[in-house]
Amino acid sequence: MDLTVNNIATLRIGGVEIWITETMRNSWIISAALVLIAIIVRIKLKNFRDIPRGFQNAIEAIVEIFDRFVRESAGERLASLGNWFFMVFCFILISNISGLFLMRPPTADWTVTFAFALVTLIIIHYHAFKNKRMEHIKGLFKPIFLFFPINIIGELARPISLSFRLYGNVFSGMVLITLIYSLAPPFALFGFPLVLHGFFDIFAGVLQTYVFCIVSLSLIGVLSAPEEA
Repeated sequence: MDLTVNNIATLRIGGVEIWITETMRNSWIISAALVLIAIIVRIKLKNFRDIPRGFQNAIEAIVEIFDRFVRESAGERLASLGNWFFMVFCFILISNISGLFLMRPPTADWTVTFAFALVTLIIIHYHAFKNKRMEHIKGLFKPIFLFFPINIIGELARPISLSFRLYGNVFSGMVLITLIYSLAPPFALFGFPLVLHGFFDIFAGVLQTYVFCIVSLSLIGVLSAPEEA
């Protein structure tokens, strides 16, 4: 697997050169797969039963588990964020394990993980201002107004640290697997790499997806909570 993000096509629109990268292509494939799965689930649940069973029971269990996860991480008042973070969870999870399908994981590109982390930062400040109003703005000048630049740097550091955590773990796993395939003798390629794929693509992929979502939700919940009188 190539460690660099390759450019697979170039478009010119209005004199502007647009690169279609491997990350973009794989992200579109994963997004299309998620849309297809959503359509299939919607068709399957067309005949909704009051007493669920089979497929409907499994889907409702997944939704209830994730809804409980959001409520416990961010609080009851932010339960509406479940829809967004369920999409984030599914996309990041499939991206992390896409190496099993000989794809370069989109999350091994920092621009992807930073985009998700940046949205988290926007959600934080949106809900913080919604719940605290001007107290949120005043908090950026505490303990004294001279600390405003430092507080701004601290806020900007949140999406950077959050994105690098996910990107670093996925990319490092991809690097190690690539090195093993490059350096291992042929007879060792039929067993040992499978163990690495099981750890880095599946175990670490699921774990890092969970960590990204729970850290994002916890930050939103804590930083947007109204201050107690």
